[in-house]
Amino acid sequence: MALAPDTSAADIQADLVNIEGPAGLDEAVIVALGCNDKGVWADCAEALEAALARFRSEGIDVVARSSWWRSQAWPDPNDPPFLNGVVMVRTAHDPHALMAALGRIEEAFGRLRTVPNAPRTLDLDLIAYGREQGDCDGLILPHPRAADRKFVMGPLAEIAPEWVHPVGGGTAKALSVEASVGLDARPVA
Repeated sequence: MALAPDTSAADIQADLVNIEGPAGLDEAVIVALGCNDKGVWADCAEALEAALARFRSEGIDVVARSSWWRSQAWPDPNDPPFLNGVVMVRTAHDPHALMAALGRIEEAFGRLRTVPNAPRTLDLDLIAYGREQGDCDGLILPHPRAADRKFVMGPLAEIAPEWVHPVGGGTAKALSVEASVGLDARPVA
């Protein structure tokens, strides 16, 4: 697991103990990050690291994070490849306020919503907010396609293999094996 620049290994271990307790994973707030247009950054990894650094200013604390994973763009493999990762966060924001904060970060990074699945400088998705499920005033939780995406479930399995999908069941570890989209996704060495 990679660490946030201002977080010590001891802090991460303490947070993981709290997350992985009996109810901890049931309360996990999970955000996926992706990039396949480096924008003004040297590369997508630098863009994603800068995005993570911005989380705290929006009231979002990263408590665990995966390594970065590379995969072909989907659905058009002719687009630049993606770099993806997953973080568990702690925040006082409710799901809608968290989505608004993530949207502000995307906007600050030049995210343009032109056509679906177009290359993007930053893509932040709320994968799960504890055990919340269903249509929460227009926000669908958990993310309706996350369980099928290896580039989401693979990184999540790195940090919380025993996390259980709130709707379909299945652990992150099992879902990463069963995923049908992004089968080429692999951690970056």
